[in-house]
Amino acid sequence: MIRKFYFMISMISFIILLLANEMVYANQVNTPPSFEEKFTEVGYKPVKDAVKEFENHFKQDVKFPKIKPSLSFTHEFGRFYEDKEYDTNDFLSIHFVNEKSPENNYKIDIRPLKNKLVFKNSGNQKVYTLKNGQEAIYLNDHIMNFLVFEKDNWQYMLGLDKKVSNKITPENLVQIANSIE
Repeated sequence: MIRKFYFMISMISFIILLLANEMVYANQVNTPPSFEEKFTEVGYKPVKDAVKEFENHFKQDVKFPKIKPSLSFTHEFGRFYEDKEYDTNDFLSIHFVNEKSPENNYKIDIRPLKNKLVFKNSGNQKVYTLKNGQEAIYLNDHIMNFLVFEKDNWQYMLGLDKKVSNKITPENLVQIANSIE
């Protein structure tokens, strides 16, 4: 009788252990995402793909500056933001970045003129004239400086990290804007 009792306890314990034992598999190497993966995780993709999405959406070609700021960039990414709810904030964003020098951060945002952003003069703006006679507004912001102008039914915003404003002047951004043909 005692033998049956011990046998029964042993069997119940074995069954409980068997049911409670789960196999857990873990990756032994927990590597952080790569520099590129960080951008793709938030929706960025190759520039060519983002531009194609943007142009297909608006059924119109877009032109880009032929020159970039004289900074070194290791990567470029693009993203088409589509405002599916209101259809008023669709825009293309192209980022040029340097993995080793985070201050080397340059971006181009492009949106249709019908949905352009309007900037009220808050004292941190300066107006420049492009070679086509159009005005461009230079905005001195907290994190980035921007040159905003219009061309071919698009509003362009060229942005540079404030940390490189001693290397890339507003006049340099005007040259870049003038390189769009």
